[in-house]
Amino acid sequence: MKVFLVGGAVRDALLHLPVKDKDWVVIGSTPAAMLAKGFQQVGKDFPVFLHPDSHEEYALARTEQKSGNGYTGFTICSTPNVTLEQDLQRRDLTINAIAQDEHGRLFDPYNGQYDLSNRNLRHVSKAFSDDPLRVLRIARFAASFAHLNFRIVQSTQELMSTMSKSGELAYLTVERIWKETEKALLTRNPQVYFQVLHDCGALAVLFPELNSLFSILDSLRYYCGIDAIIHSLMTLSTVATLSNELDVRFATLFYGIKMLTSWIRFPSHCNDQLSEIDLMKKFCQRLHVPHQIRDLALISTECHDTIKNIESLSANSLIAFFDRIDAWRKPQRVRKIALISEANARTNSNCNIVFSQANYLRTVFTLACTIPIKEIISAGFKGEKIKEELTRRRIMVVDNFLASKNIA
Repeated sequence: MKVFLVGGAVRDALLHLPVKDKDWVVIGSTPAAMLAKGFQQVGKDFPVFLHPDSHEEYALARTEQKSGNGYTGFTICSTPNVTLEQDLQRRDLTINAIAQDEHGRLFDPYNGQYDLSNRNLRHVSKAFSDDPLRVLRIARFAASFAHLNFRIVQSTQELMSTMSKSGELAYLTVERIWKETEKALLTRNPQVYFQVLHDCGALAVLFPELNSLFSILDSLRYYCGIDAIIHSLMTLSTVATLSNELDVRFATLFYGIKMLTSWIRFPSHCNDQLSEIDLMKKFCQRLHVPHQIRDLALISTECHDTIKNIESLSANSLIAFFDRIDAWRKPQRVRKIALISEANARTNSNCNIVFSQANYLRTVFTLACTIPIKEIISAGFKGEKIKEELTRRRIMVVDNFLASKNIA
C-alpha cells in the first residue's frame, strides 16, 4: 500500500498559499485492509475513509466510467491494481492532478507544474466533460485564483461552452449549484465566477433569472452606450474589497443591477421586463438560498429608491424606513445596506454623492439609537404607549439633526 498527498493541498503548497485541507489517495489497498488499519469508511458511492487519528480523508485510487447523466452518473472501479496515473487522470484540472509521496517527491503526469507556473486552468482530459459540476468548479477556481492572474485556457473554455449546450447542466441539483456559488461569492474576485459562466453560456442554464437581468442590462448598450453587465459585476468586485460577508456580497449583485436599470428610462414596451425583485425572489426560491441571505438582498433592492433619496427624507420618513427594515431588532442591516450603497458609490462616477448617502444613513440611525428606552419606562409609559413615545423621541432627535444641518 502506498499513500500520496493529492489535490488542493499539493497545488496550494506549490503556490505558497496556506494549505487548508489534506486529501490522500491510497494505491494498492482494499476497503477491508483500510478498515483493518482502523480507518472509518464514509459515504456509500466512493471508497473514502477517515484516518483514525488525523481524521483526514484517504480515498482508494479509482477510475470513473460515464454510465449516466449528471455528476453522479459514473461507474466506479477502485481495485488494488488502479494506478496513481489513472486516478489523477479523472481529476478536473492539471493543477489539481499533482501527487506527492511521503518523501516530498512530486508525481505530475499531466504537467500541472507547468500550468501552475504559467497560470493556466486546463482540463486534464476529455473526460472533463463527463461531470457537469466541473463547469461551476472551474468558474470558482477562476474566481479564487484571479488575483494570481490565472486564466482558463481556450480549449477548456470551448469544452465548457460545449457542456453548457449539451443539457448535462440540467442534472445538477440546486443544492450543489448554490454550494459552489456560495464558495465563489466568498473568493477575492466573485465577479469572475459569474463572468465565466456568462461567457460559456452556463449562466442562462443555471441562473436563468440572473441571465434575464443581464439581458436587460445588455440593452443598456443601445440606450446609453455602456457595458452594463461589466459595470454591475464591477460593483460586486468592489464590495469584495469592503466586506467578506456572504449576504452583503450576494445582495450587492442584485442591488447593482437595480441601480443601473433605474438610471435609464426605457421605452414602454420594455417596462414589463424590469422586474428585478420578482426575478430575485424566483432565484432565491429555486436555489433554496438561506433566508438571512435572501432577506438582505430583497430589502436592499426594494429600498434602493429610498437610499437614493435618503437625504431628502423627513425625520418621520427616516424612522418609518428603519421600522420597515426591522433595524431596531437587526441593526446590522443598516450597516450592511450602507456598505452595499458604498460599493455602488465606488463603482460609479458620482461617488461623492452616493458616499454621502451611505454616511448619512449611518449617522441618522446612530442618532436614533441614542434614545434610552429605560427613561421612557421610568417616566410612566406602559404598553403600546412606550413604543409611541420611543418613536416620537426618535423622530424628534432626527428632526433636530436635520434642522441643524439645514442651518449649517
